[in-house]
Amino acid sequence: MLLPKKMKFRKQFKGRIRGLGYRGSQLSFGDYGIVALDSGRISSQQIEAARIAMTRHIKRGGKVWIKIFPHTPITKKPAEVRMGSGKGSVDHYVAKVKPGVVLYEIAGVERKLAEGALMRAMAKLPIRSKLLIREEDPWLSGPAKIIVS
Repeated sequence: MLLPKKMKFRKQFKGRIRGLGYRGSQLSFGDYGIVALDSGRISSQQIEAARIAMTRHIKRGGKVWIKIFPHTPITKKPAEVRMGSGKGSVDHYVAKVKPGVVLYEIAGVERKLAEGALMRAMAKLPIRSKLLIREEDPWLSGPAKIIVS
């Protein structure tokens, strides 16, 4: 599970997730990826479950990159506790995700295998997402991205 090593403050406000994700919206390392269509919070358990589903499907071949990290602590009070007496203790960590952000990338495997692995990972995530495929465009000078539904 992913956890931050060190934090300036132990507890944070949850905050709101507004707008589109511009940083991390392109494929950086791999040839195939998952891009978020909704905003939301993805817990470290869900990030790890999707990674395990991908690596098992590609039988530990190729390379997988996780492009998000759970920085935000979410607190929770125990069951049947009265109101007041401060904020609860940290329960888990989440990654705040905006629409358009690439969540995972894969390289070093063939297209059909990569698509199957990414579809399995998308089933583990709580937000809607799409496949992102890097293909060379003969009319452009650089690589173009193609989104597959």
